[in-house]
Amino acid sequence: MTFEQMLERVRYEGAHPTREEAEKVVCAVLTAFGHQLKGAERRELTGKLPQEAAAFFSADLPTKEPLTGWGFVKDLASHTGGTAATTRWGVGTVLGVVATLAGEELTRRILTQLPHGYAALFGRAELTV
Repeated sequence: MTFEQMLERVRYEGAHPTREEAEKVVCAVLTAFGHQLKGAERRELTGKLPQEAAAFFSADLPTKEPLTGWGFVKDLASHTGGTAATTRWGVGTVLGVVATLAGEELTRRILTQLPHGYAALFGRAELTV
């Protein structure tokens, strides 16, 4: 998938009126998500993203303690000025596309690494024991 195809998919699935708005959402979500993921999964996902998306994702180093899924949405909403609901929609749209690019096995490993709450953001069920 090219970056343009990624943006078009996010624009369509996220119901964004313009490509520019879709790009803004992709940039914000991937930059913030890059802070949450570390290790081999981070490196592998960087290699599966289109080059422009990978640049957003790998722009900064990951934090020592990642946020929960809901904490991630709230933090991103506060930084972008969006509501929790619209930010949750945007995050889900972008991470759904990321899951497609990553494939099932890498997505599973990513979700195993992250705190509670990310599975739903990737369009997966959150199973608890």
